[in-house]
Amino acid sequence: MENTWIISNADNLLLILCGLFYALLCVFSIVTGIIYAAGKRQLNPLELSEKTVQKLNTEEKKDAFARKMGKVTFWVGIVQGITSFAILKGGSSLLYAVAVGFTLFSIASVAVKLKGKINAFPILKAVCYVTILILLLINKDLFI
Repeated sequence: MENTWIISNADNLLLILCGLFYALLCVFSIVTGIIYAAGKRQLNPLELSEKTVQKLNTEEKKDAFARKMGKVTFWVGIVQGITSFAILKGGSSLLYAVAVGFTLFSIASVAVKLKGKINAFPILKAVCYVTILILLLINKDLFI
């Protein structure tokens, strides 16, 4: 396959939007991760399970957990950036595996976070991730 970027062809607009979605998430996650890791903000209790909220019964525990999750969020942002690159570059089985693999991980992550809760933002993210997965599967020939 010719080694050109998917982003160089306007016919790939939907995949380009998928790559840009991951790029936006990358920036958001890295910035948010740094804020939490630096102890500048507490985690939103609405995004935590009841069990986790019960465990975090002191300010010190809440602060330590926020810092830990900030580091995790930062690294997820890095992987989101790699996934954005993988989608926008195309032309490689490895990049396709990265894009599909992280999208599957993202779907599973949102499903675990929801745990029966009805929350608009995670549901919207799940819809986006499923859409990206479908688009990746439909356009497999652009990678492999």
